[in-house]
Amino acid sequence: MRLLLPVAVAWPVVAFWALLAERVVVVATGAVCGAGALVLLRRSRRPGAGAAAGRRVAGLLALGLATLALLLVAVSGHRALRATGPVDELADARAVVTLRAALATEPRVIGGGPSEAGDTAAGGGGRTARALVVVELDVHRVTGRGRTTDVSVPVLVIGGPEWARLHWRDEVEVVARLGPPDPGDRVVAVASPRGSPRLLGGPPAVFAAADHVRERFRSATEHLPADARGLVPALVVGDTTATPADLTDAMLTTGMSHLSAVSGSNVTMVLVAAVGLCRLLALPRRWRPWGAGTALAAFVVLARPEPSVIRAAVMGVVGLLALSTSRRRAGVPALAGAVVVLLVYDPWLSRSYGFALSSVATLGLLLFAGPWATALGRVLPRRLRWLGAVLAVPVAAQVVCAPVVVPLQGAVSIVAVLANLLAAPLVAPTTMAGVAVALLSVVSVGLAGWLAWAAAVPALGIAWVARTCATAPFATLAWGDSALAALGLALLTAAAVLAAPWAWRRARLRPLVAGAVVVTTTALAVPTTTLAWPPPGWVAVACDVGQGDALVLANGPGHAVVVDAGPDPRLVDGCLDRLGVEVVDLVVLSHFHADHVRGLAGVLDGRAVRAVRASTVDDPPGEARQVARLVTDAGLPLERLRAGDDLAVGGVRAHVWWPAREIDAGSVANNASVVLTVHLGGVGLLLLGDVEREAAGEVVRALARDPTGWAGIDVVKVAHHGSSNRDDRLLDGAPGRLALVSVGADNDYGHPAPATLDALSQRGFRVHRTDLEGDLAVVDDGDGLRVVASG
Repeated sequence: MRLLLPVAVAWPVVAFWALLAERVVVVATGAVCGAGALVLLRRSRRPGAGAAAGRRVAGLLALGLATLALLLVAVSGHRALRATGPVDELADARAVVTLRAALATEPRVIGGGPSEAGDTAAGGGGRTARALVVVELDVHRVTGRGRTTDVSVPVLVIGGPEWARLHWRDEVEVVARLGPPDPGDRVVAVASPRGSPRLLGGPPAVFAAADHVRERFRSATEHLPADARGLVPALVVGDTTATPADLTDAMLTTGMSHLSAVSGSNVTMVLVAAVGLCRLLALPRRWRPWGAGTALAAFVVLARPEPSVIRAAVMGVVGLLALSTSRRRAGVPALAGAVVVLLVYDPWLSRSYGFALSSVATLGLLLFAGPWATALGRVLPRRLRWLGAVLAVPVAAQVVCAPVVVPLQGAVSIVAVLANLLAAPLVAPTTMAGVAVALLSVVSVGLAGWLAWAAAVPALGIAWVARTCATAPFATLAWGDSALAALGLALLTAAAVLAAPWAWRRARLRPLVAGAVVVTTTALAVPTTTLAWPPPGWVAVACDVGQGDALVLANGPGHAVVVDAGPDPRLVDGCLDRLGVEVVDLVVLSHFHADHVRGLAGVLDGRAVRAVRASTVDDPPGEARQVARLVTDAGLPLERLRAGDDLAVGGVRAHVWWPAREIDAGSVANNASVVLTVHLGGVGLLLLGDVEREAAGEVVRALARDPTGWAGIDVVKVAHHGSSNRDDRLLDGAPGRLALVSVGADNDYGHPAPATLDALSQRGFRVHRTDLEGDLAVVDDGDGLRVVASG
């Protein structure tokens, strides 16, 4: 335990200070810590230096300072290596350069899709929206400003769909404009390509062979149902490209996200299987660690040795110690040592939620799984005592992980323990059968395809658990995402763990009193806003539809106007059901991006929809055609909205400020968004769609011609999910100070951007986010406006 405290102190120092401070200051601080560690170490070993307790304290302080000095020196070294060469200067100058590099990560598609990048020949007008692909490069040569320099630095590329065809460790050359990254980022620059990358070569032979296995494995599983097709490769080789987005969201809600990719638990299973195989083959005991190590190395190569996989491999080894009765005492020092080694290897892991969750979950297993399993075994019937260990592992992991997850989700998962308990028996068969499928696919994809069903069945069970638990009543409890909220939950968790033995003894003596306390506490903890949803006096509701927009305006009992429909029919349909909407007097589609229109079928399903109106620009054309088909099938015309139009639907009055024309710059679809001011029941809302700075400037100019046009605006629906591509003059023009951000949890776009949140805060806006609070209801109860969250 002595190394654990120094690591717990040094970790946040690295994450929140050392990666941001001036390098010379970091070096100096490291030197001071090192010198202090030597002085304290000598004092702790001096025979006449005081009582034994004092020497132990001095030794602990020396260990802490030495750990901090080591990590600060490592940070300084990494930052010095990355500063070698001209890349950071070229990025500050936003220069156009030629990069020669290898792909350090697999390309990730974060925008667009088939319908957005589809064929425009079929008509529909507009321009084709391109998918965005994010990939990190290991750059080893840069040519810019008349000179060529050999370097070794990471650069983030945000490119078009042509990057999706590349593979990990491919050698490429690309012309790109560089830009500076965010402070403290792991990359030295952000590159915007000026053309397609030129492929120079493939990965080294070992990794090329692993890629061959991955491709054949993917072919062997492509006939499986969607959930299994995504989960089996994710669990076995870390390939999450085929995992459905709604399944990813469900697993995040239920605390099962560690099962949707390679994690320490997968590594532990591989090691256990390897050791078991060594025993089966009667290998001598001294050779078994080598056999397990070889299996682990092969697994890491197959899953690709990216930082997340390296982290999972190390934590898997430590986790095996946690579950070993003979090695449990060595577990905590091993974990602390592993964290130090990993932070020396890659200090930017200190900012990784995945790394934090792995470390904390492993610590929970080391500290609590064994004792809690023993305690539970004592109270269970003899034949069911084995359930003690089964229950203790997910409970220990979830209890210690909750304070780390809160800043990410803004909520505490109530169903996480149950979900992980139900899914845990299915993980091993999925992983082990999946490994067998991967190996067999090298010989025969056909035979491997049949065997894939052995992995698919338990994988479908995992998906069913995630989806079912995610939709359960009170699946999550809203908590807040601030550092103070996380600290409060951590203190509450620590208090509960410390008080548990005392409470258990008292409960056995007074079971009725204990039962009453549990029932009362549960009743107080359950969010009453969900029971009373929708809240009385609601005027508008921003539905939690993930990464997308869907806003409902009250228009009388059972009636509503809907602005945008989100990306998923089920989500918007559920939101409207919860609000008791039976008649939709008008649907307004701000523009045709999938995250605003693909849920339209859910709005039309089982309701009387009287009119649908949309932007004048049919971009992307594939989505526009799909919307037109849905509206036509519903027996309605698809009418258009232009700047200057006025709407009067029941008690809802609206004025259209944009679009007046098509803008070629930026995203054509986003800049064609319908911008509305809406007034209903004495409340004014400004709905900005996904406008970017080009269209926002046009709206500001229109407002200058009619300065009173935004009078009475109380609520702003923030543009483009809080993107940094914005014009703050839109915020300055709105007198109200309530802001709604419709955004998906843990999205790939970085929404809402910290700079946007800062801009809102500086102007005095009270910001509410669907990713943290669920459905957001704007309520006018006679005492002013407030926002009630569903939690």
